Amino acid sequence: MPGPRPILYSTAACHLCELAEGLLVAARAAAPGLAWEVVDISEDDALFERYGERIPVLRFPGGEELGWPFTGDDLHRALCREGLA
Repeated sequence: MPGPRPILYSTAACHLCELAEGLLVAARAAAPGLAWEVVDISEDDALFERYGERIPVLRFPGGEELGWPFTGDDLHRALCREGLA
């Protein structure tokens, strides 16, 4: 059974969100079991209120949030802190 996964808060047609997900795809090369969930904040008023101006935001199971802009190195360090890489 897979454990908790990071959540990428996003919206449709968000080019920065696509870039962030591309970094996650690249990170999977070093962490083959890495999986994440993409949540469209436009479908939830509370999430839209919280993240609307900040997306993409990657929220980890431990509560840490990595907000854009972030690099592959930033992502790797966060994944290591969470024990996901």
